[in-house]
Amino acid sequence: MDRKEIHILAIESSCDDTSAAVLRDRAVLSNIIATQDVHQKFGGVIPELASRSHQKNIVPVVKVALEEAGISTKEINAIAYTRGPGLAGSLIVGSSFAKSLSLALDLPLIEVNHMRAHILAHFIESVHGTAPSFPFLCLTVSGGHTQIVLVSDYFDMKVIGKTVDDAAGEAFDKIAKLFGLEYPGGPLLDKMAQRGDPDKFSFAKPKMSDLDYSFSGLKTSVLYFLREAIERDKGFVENNLNDLCASVQKTIVEILMEKLELAAKTHKISHIALAGGVSANSALRKELFEQEKRLGWKTYIPPMEYCTDNAAMIGITGYFKYRENNFTNLSSVPTARMSL
Repeated sequence: MDRKEIHILAIESSCDDTSAAVLRDRAVLSNIIATQDVHQKFGGVIPELASRSHQKNIVPVVKVALEEAGISTKEINAIAYTRGPGLAGSLIVGSSFAKSLSLALDLPLIEVNHMRAHILAHFIESVHGTAPSFPFLCLTVSGGHTQIVLVSDYFDMKVIGKTVDDAAGEAFDKIAKLFGLEYPGGPLLDKMAQRGDPDKFSFAKPKMSDLDYSFSGLKTSVLYFLREAIERDKGFVENNLNDLCASVQKTIVEILMEKLELAAKTHKISHIALAGGVSANSALRKELFEQEKRLGWKTYIPPMEYCTDNAAMIGITGYFKYRENNFTNLSSVPTARMSL
């Protein structure tokens, strides 16, 4: 007799995207994301506005996810949701909705660590390629986190390197703001960098011990560089924008890759994965594949739709936890800070 299929309804609300997905085992049947444009004029995510938008979006997003999947609530086996880390108000909206729905439908509830979910997105059934083999290293880079994680199993993960201050995505956005780019600046900086000379300007790299990262010093270095350059030439940024973007991007990618290469050598691992929103960066993806050729790595990058925050990655994590009967209850509370 065939094994019964598992249907997971997943909800993600850790920051400023409201997302719901339905998975049948490891296959994504729907993955709906409602973005919040309200933050653009403020140059960053405003937590209170984010939570209000989640309240407005979550019901229609879940409804559309179920409709697109062609699944009724009677066919759902469990509800997975992001417990943390993230913005407290945003997490409360998603967790409260998930709890209420699980109570109303009498369904098991599964809490998910957002950062673990980014890594497990590699195991979503996809035509884009195979999943990593254990053990592997995962460079997880986003607006709030930068980590090198040693992954020995679905739930055996150890952070062996992390940022001590700004995350890589945060550095991209803050430096892009110095260049006068709109929020979110990281994707715009990447786009302009593709038309620039990455060797035109050089910026100092931090000297960090072991496998840890630091990006706040780079931001300060760029700030002081711009101040001096603008004093000499008021139109410096405008006249050199593409080259500035390319040079900054090259520096950030080199910082990320140097530590990743060291981690691979130290732990003697050649299976290397990339996850998180910044994994969409074109220069980082290109460099990872260049290192694959040079060092003999086997590299893995999820499809673009599973790189940024999305509920499908919450769903795949929920699927693996469901198989182990790893459920939570209504007393579980969301937490803004949550270790892997």
